[in-house]
Amino acid sequence: MNDHEAKLASYLHKRGLKFTRQRRIVMREVFASHEHFQADGLLQRMREKNLDVSKATLYRTLALLVEGGLLRQEVFGERHCHYEHIYGHKHHDHLLCLGCGKIEEFRNNDIERLQDQICRKYAFTPTTHQLEIHGHCKKCRKEQG
Repeated sequence: MNDHEAKLASYLHKRGLKFTRQRRIVMREVFASHEHFQADGLLQRMREKNLDVSKATLYRTLALLVEGGLLRQEVFGERHCHYEHIYGHKHHDHLLCLGCGKIEEFRNNDIERLQDQICRKYAFTPTTHQLEIHGHCKKCRKEQG
């Protein structure tokens, strides 16, 4: 059992839930890539691989992964839920293309320091944050002329 599976197994145990074969299948497919994904896209990918998981089990398992701190659910500009696994990954922010829907991750220490300064100035203790910049990627700008 790898580290993220152990974390989920521990979380499920604390909640009195079992780490079923279907939950393990969902988790492995989620962690097979670090791409952002939508639940329906994940379900389609799993069905193409003949992985036997119901839609309800998929959605329940995604919720457990979010609650357990292994996955982040985000609603980006088009108001569709996207997921990405965050366990073992550093915080990052996103550039969102309004044309093609591409999601680009970035990290910037200057932005992080500025956010920390603002929190200190206002005696605010952050628990989490996210930054999204909406616009158009280089490819979409070229296509627009």
